[in-house]
Amino acid sequence: MVHHSGSIQSFKQQKGMHTSISEILKEKSLKPSRRSLPCLAQSQTHPINLNHFLSVPLSPEPKPDLDDLSQSISTSCSLLPPQTAEDVKDSYIEETEVSTCETRANPTFLLQKPVSRAKLGTRADSLQGKKQSDASGLLFRDGKKRIDYILVYKKSSPQVEKRCTFEKNLRAEGLMLEKEPSLTNNDIMFVKVHATWDTLCKYAEQMNIRMPFRKKCYFTDWRSKTLGSRFHLRCQQIKSWLPKNPMKLDKEALPDLEETDCYTAPFSRARMHHFTINNRETFFSNSTRSRIVHHVLQRTKYEDGKSKMGINRLLGNNTYEAAFPPHEGGYKSGHPIKTHGAQNQRHLLYERWARWGIWYKYQPLDLIRRYFGEKIGLYFAWLGWYTGMLIPAALVGVFVFLYGLFTMDSSQVSKEICEANTTIMCPMCEESCKPWTLSDSCVFAKVTRLFDNGGTVFFAIFMAIWATVFLEFWKRRRAELTYDWDLIDWEEEEEELRPQFEAKYSGVERVNPISGKPEPFQPFSDKLSRLMVSVSGIFFMISLVLTAVFAVVVFRLIAMEKFASFNWDFIQKNWQFATSGTGVCINFMMIMSLNVVYEKVAYLLTNLEHPRTESEWENSFALKMFLFQFVNLNSSTFYIAFFLGRFAGRPGSYNKLFNRWRLEECHPSGCLIDLCLQMGVIMFFKQIWNNFMELGYPLLQNWWSRRKMKKGGGGGGGGQNVENKTQLPQWDKDWNLQPMNAHGLVDEYLEMVLQFGFTTIFVAAFPLAPLLALLNNIIEIRLDAYKFVTQWRRPMPARATDIGIWHGILEGIGVLAVITNAFVIAITSDYIPRFVYAFKYGPCADKRPRHTDECLQGYMNSSLSVFDMWELKNSSEFRYCRYRDYRAPPWSTMPYEFTLQFWHVLAARLAFIIVFEHLVFGIKSFIAYLIPDMPKDLCDRMRREKYLMQEMMYEAELEHLQKERKKNGRRYHHEWP
Repeated sequence: MVHHSGSIQSFKQQKGMHTSISEILKEKSLKPSRRSLPCLAQSQTHPINLNHFLSVPLSPEPKPDLDDLSQSISTSCSLLPPQTAEDVKDSYIEETEVSTCETRANPTFLLQKPVSRAKLGTRADSLQGKKQSDASGLLFRDGKKRIDYILVYKKSSPQVEKRCTFEKNLRAEGLMLEKEPSLTNNDIMFVKVHATWDTLCKYAEQMNIRMPFRKKCYFTDWRSKTLGSRFHLRCQQIKSWLPKNPMKLDKEALPDLEETDCYTAPFSRARMHHFTINNRETFFSNSTRSRIVHHVLQRTKYEDGKSKMGINRLLGNNTYEAAFPPHEGGYKSGHPIKTHGAQNQRHLLYERWARWGIWYKYQPLDLIRRYFGEKIGLYFAWLGWYTGMLIPAALVGVFVFLYGLFTMDSSQVSKEICEANTTIMCPMCEESCKPWTLSDSCVFAKVTRLFDNGGTVFFAIFMAIWATVFLEFWKRRRAELTYDWDLIDWEEEEEELRPQFEAKYSGVERVNPISGKPEPFQPFSDKLSRLMVSVSGIFFMISLVLTAVFAVVVFRLIAMEKFASFNWDFIQKNWQFATSGTGVCINFMMIMSLNVVYEKVAYLLTNLEHPRTESEWENSFALKMFLFQFVNLNSSTFYIAFFLGRFAGRPGSYNKLFNRWRLEECHPSGCLIDLCLQMGVIMFFKQIWNNFMELGYPLLQNWWSRRKMKKGGGGGGGGQNVENKTQLPQWDKDWNLQPMNAHGLVDEYLEMVLQFGFTTIFVAAFPLAPLLALLNNIIEIRLDAYKFVTQWRRPMPARATDIGIWHGILEGIGVLAVITNAFVIAITSDYIPRFVYAFKYGPCADKRPRHTDECLQGYMNSSLSVFDMWELKNSSEFRYCRYRDYRAPPWSTMPYEFTLQFWHVLAARLAFIIVFEHLVFGIKSFIAYLIPDMPKDLCDRMRREKYLMQEMMYEAELEHLQKERKKNGRRYHHEWP
């Protein structure tokens, strides 16, 4: 240290010395401001000697005294609270752990004078009072070192040796540890982790973390000075007169973000003078510090061996109970944010994002990204983009619905059904059912008109194009976000192997072609056999779904006969509503029950495959969950859309299931109303259930944790009685919150992707699906925001450049939506039969039609065939009844054979499917070609900034070397030395 101070003194005496160097070398905290400090100006700190600069930190750590150092050493594995008569057992465990840690610790940490146990207890009491005054609980006991990560373990855990070795190696890596007992549970101990400046710099360089080095200067700024400046001023003046957009966030309440204002480059200690370092405490953000510490935790050994490393394995063998970065204080404040400002980023997120009162405002994506990381920020960006794109789809769907509502009474088909008082329909069952008149289903026909009208085809084409536009513009939006968040040049680093993979294949090794190091390897034969078993399990579970759908079909057949022969006239007249409604409710309960089973089966099958990395595990698990839940959710819908009423047969020759139950028929007005009812009920109740479970379960769990805290319990032999939750340190508060889902964002994406499928695949049958999805997503955004900010522990800020495998799934759903909507319009709805009748068999067949309804006169009579009930020796007073089909009457030469109109309708349906699919796929491909994945101005900006960055690096290095030559008294030139 004497050499360093002498060098600094001689350095200050140099001629032309910059004052900023001496200011930075002093330990001085800068005044906080609303703007980000590193981007206010370019740093002018150019040290003379690079090695000397690296050895002396910019703002040196406070020198600890001998007592503090000895205290940190002796309590490196456990903080010993004052002994009482009630915790003898715990004290014994702590003494054992301390002695074990001391014997195994690094000798360099044992040079100081040991601290007695009595002194430790006294100092702990004094620090306890200091901790009570520090309400935030985000610092070490010295009030200076920031807590970057929290490790939690139980004192009663037998894994003492592994934990001590792990913590010793963490200290060897440059991390500082400090332990605190829980105030709510005597068996819980917290390990606070702090990364020093040198450690942050070392791993930031290894991880290629991009850091700011100069404020951005946009190359388009000259346009405002030369072209149209007066016009722009006039536009700005007019814009100031207009009312503010209520959806936009108030920028005055949000701090400026340094990453959006600065050029960035991969951090390098050799070129530290290039970067803007005004204050080392704010140079690395909290999320970056947590990410660096997590990187160290993942690669630190706890035993001798190739695979004996990483916090994940220690969490798996119960050495530690949890590991998480701390929240930045509380999310509520007693003072309004407008007058007193935000007390921390979590409070700011709650007030400007997670609060229900601002559901109509845009999301602060930059702030979300800075607090939770790019992976979670991309999820909310995608969810917000999807919700915004649903607005035009919902409006068009409402217009189609309103068109059907206004034309419901004037529709020619509805009129004919409601006025057919003399049209006798064949009975629904052969024993106890009676014939019924067509006019009894008047309400049913009018409701069908709401969803089966002339706008159905247009809306199906619109939604197919909408899905393509949504995905293509999301690519552009993602490109903008990755640029703004400085992820353009970021590539996923080589992931570490999963502990389960290492344990299984530790005996088989091969050289990694990327890292060049030997690693466990899964043979192809083993991988293929496990994959085949997994695929077999998937097909078995899908067959289980089909079995459940078959059970629902049998229930519908039984319920149809029972409701058709019911003694209550109201039920007997509305047997179709009763059958469909009860069938949908039973199906919904089976769907929700099977979802619980599918999650466990998908988890088991994914672990059986032994994926190599965590990302491979997550992708495999996500694909299985999507397949299971998609089939479970849509199998019954596919049955109603494409199989219901297609194989029923005719009176006198009905097809029966098990020679007992007659197959279900469609209503004379079509089967679309059954499909609409199925979609509406499942979509509505599933969204309510999901939202209740997402918010209700964490609330109940956290309420139970608070209840235990008030009792002073916590399951650890009695904790301290905490009267006020605000007195708890932040680590205790975070420990009592719920951890994020073990599957990460899989559940969140899965819910939205399934909703996207419901919104697009059968949208021709249910135009209100986009509206329901829009309303649900408005709630979902704030629900997830409230959950992340208030109910969950802070997740590790992870990086990502895209939504992963879900983008491919969404594209697959978009292709499937075109096919299914073509089949729904052609087969399920009556659009094609009405079209064929209007232009081939109706009154407008030989003349130009004036109005579509005029051309449909007599359509119902044409679509109903005649059956002679006396052939069955039926004692009914009516001889002839009508049924829905295109068959010859009983008095023809070929009774009950298909008529020519049936074949015309069938040919028109097939032709429509082919034309619709080719037309929509052509439009989708053309739109995808027209919309580039990256905006042109963004490409120009990236190329310009890359050029400027190279120039800035060149100029900074040139200036640095010239100053070194000037200092040494050598000649220097303006060109590159």
